[in-house]
Amino acid sequence: MASFFTKPDFLSSTLKLATAFAKSPKLHPLLGMKRTATAVWNGSLKEGTGTLTAPGGALKSTPYSFNSRFASGAGTNPEELIAAAHAGCFAMALSAALGEAGFKPDRLECTAEVSLDNVPPKGWTVTASHLVLTAKIPGIEAAKFDEIAAAAKANCPISRLLNATISLTAKLA
Repeated sequence: MASFFTKPDFLSSTLKLATAFAKSPKLHPLLGMKRTATAVWNGSLKEGTGTLTAPGGALKSTPYSFNSRFASGAGTNPEELIAAAHAGCFAMALSAALGEAGFKPDRLECTAEVSLDNVPPKGWTVTASHLVLTAKIPGIEAAKFDEIAAAAKANCPISRLLNATISLTAKLA
């Protein structure tokens, strides 16, 4: 099954929209975009603390720490944020794929379970993200649902990111 994001009609429509929104690319999310977030860490690994901020407003000096990552301390952690991103992206990708197939979901509830494991000799590594989905979709048969969900899992941008090359630009302040 072709991805919603790679079908010729979608690509043609996107090109038309790109032309229409050329002066204000932030007005349409299909034109490509860059998002940012900032992490500030103060102190050593175990005793230090940090904050995360994103311009969209979901993260506003949100605290994180060693304890919020490796114990049950207050605050968030990178793996929790990856899980939220993966669950949200997959739900949207599935909704798009269902719409393309003629189905309108009443509700898609997805939880991503991200695993962080100590993998010698690499060290701590995100090894898996398991998506758990409960969906209410009128008129869909189980086999068709399974087919569309599998395609959405494979084509979700965050699913693809988890297998991406990571790059770094670093400088000392």
